[in-house]
Amino acid sequence: MISLPTSAPPQESVMVNKGAVNQAFEDEPVDGVPKDVHPRPSLTTHEAAEQPVREKWANPREFLLSCIAMTVGVGNVWRFPFVALENGGGAFLIPYILVLIFIGKPLYYLEFCLGQFASSGNVRMWELSPAFRGVGYGQALTNWAVSTFFVFVMALCIFYFFASFSSVLPWAVCGAWADETCVDASTNISLANDTRGLTTAAEDYFRNEVTKLDPLGFQNGVGLPEWRLSLCLLLSWVAVFLVQVKGVRSSGKTAYFTAIFPYVVLFVMLVRGVTLPGAYKGVLFFITPRWEKLLQPGVWYAAVQQAFFSLGLGFGMIIVLASYNTFRHDVYRDATIISFADTFTSLLAGFTTFSILGHLAELLGVEVSQVIKGGGTSLAFISYPDVLARFQYVPQVFSVLFFLMMFALGLGSATPYNSVTITIIMDQFPHLRTWKVTLGVCVVGFLVGNIYATPQGQHVLTLVNHYGGGVSIILLMVFEVVAIMWVYGIRKFIADIEFMLRRKTGLYWKICWGVVSPLFLSFVFVYSQLEAKPLTYGSYVFDTVAIGVGMSLSVSAVLLVPLVFLLEVKQRYADAPTLWEAVRNTFRPTPEWCPRDPTLRQEYQQFISSK
Repeated sequence: MISLPTSAPPQESVMVNKGAVNQAFEDEPVDGVPKDVHPRPSLTTHEAAEQPVREKWANPREFLLSCIAMTVGVGNVWRFPFVALENGGGAFLIPYILVLIFIGKPLYYLEFCLGQFASSGNVRMWELSPAFRGVGYGQALTNWAVSTFFVFVMALCIFYFFASFSSVLPWAVCGAWADETCVDASTNISLANDTRGLTTAAEDYFRNEVTKLDPLGFQNGVGLPEWRLSLCLLLSWVAVFLVQVKGVRSSGKTAYFTAIFPYVVLFVMLVRGVTLPGAYKGVLFFITPRWEKLLQPGVWYAAVQQAFFSLGLGFGMIIVLASYNTFRHDVYRDATIISFADTFTSLLAGFTTFSILGHLAELLGVEVSQVIKGGGTSLAFISYPDVLARFQYVPQVFSVLFFLMMFALGLGSATPYNSVTITIIMDQFPHLRTWKVTLGVCVVGFLVGNIYATPQGQHVLTLVNHYGGGVSIILLMVFEVVAIMWVYGIRKFIADIEFMLRRKTGLYWKICWGVVSPLFLSFVFVYSQLEAKPLTYGSYVFDTVAIGVGMSLSVSAVLLVPLVFLLEVKQRYADAPTLWEAVRNTFRPTPEWCPRDPTLRQEYQQFISSK
């Protein structure tokens, strides 16, 4: 049982030279007077009383476990090992850990503080500076797109889970769905004279029987959904609905399972994996560093992408989860715990995965690199099942445990993703019933998600994963950091943190927030555009039309920033003496940027005045 203290943390022991740091991040004066000495706007007692009471986590453990379930989701188990392998093996840990220290952890803590201080989601939070409210809507768009394919991954796990109860695992033998080049799990392909072109039963099963993948891509249109996958998708959305039907009161209880159970299975799989013949080959293949990779900018870009994907940075989920905390909750401690859990889980998943792949290479008499079919769905639903089918004793038991773990990981990730859309609607229409909003979001998600169950589903998933969860999120995160640190002001923000957590903000955080994060992320975004390569799925190369559709998702998310800015200016123009004054007002915090509790609000105003 995890026991978390509820008392306020002590102040940091490291004191900072305020004059030097504050001078570096000084706000521009307004009419000759520095911004920081202007009185902050505040809500009246009557206005505060009209605001509905926001639900809270039942206890700090449920919040922490929900964050861990989100952070250690499928991004760590099925993505990190392959990304690390492609980008230098053991050497990849250096840029990855540096990115976590100077980008990941600071931004995680930043979004925790934003959500908890505002007690609102990633759109309403922009009362801090309404000019950037479009950032929240852009994050919501990409977040919703990514959440639909996370739930589809859960559907695939359900399909494989039920198939695992067969007397013989269906992907262990070449069935009627197999190609002529198929070899089953009992065949040692190392004895063949020419192994080129051969496919495993697990690979054919996934492509021909489960997804019914069209090798010609979008040339034949999208096609109709596969009814069994649609049924599994329905069950997955029902599970998401049941978890979220009562808001954080129900999702918090589920977190005990989605955060803890995957670790149990990972340790079981690790113990089983390292005791298999040839496991050491896979582990060595995983950790052996290729130092020349560190000089390639692409490796650092991959480290940033992996940190964003695994931690959930920039999607709005962290802000939403923290918004249901009590105002004084110690998110500083939680950010540290979760950052460590993310790194630990990535390494655990890497060792588990490659010990098993090393055993597979031993059985086949080939190099480890030849048994890896790629990351993502290929690793989870081809490489892993192929290994499970070759277990000598009760492979069905390990298969059931593995896909139940994958379902739990997917549920732990999909729930926070889905919460962003629900919270945005509830913040805008607080008197709606939670279960009705949740039902509506899940129904729409199920209907849209059926596109992944078509013969083009894996191609659509690849597009959404690349353009929905890639470069657009990095650019939106740059906007977010710049807006908070350089428009609202780093001095104001750290004063808000000091009032909320009763903790001074050290030099490390100020430098990471104010300089390192915006500059490094801007470089990563520019590099990703200059070095962009044709998008592929296996041997299939996406054509210009498909790329255009994918890019429209990214462009739409980013275009929401200037579009919403114009709407915010229009709303203020009627009450402003000039257009320029209306523009300036959109960059200033509104009266709603303050604690929701009336007593805390008064204390906050006194605290700010004393500064």
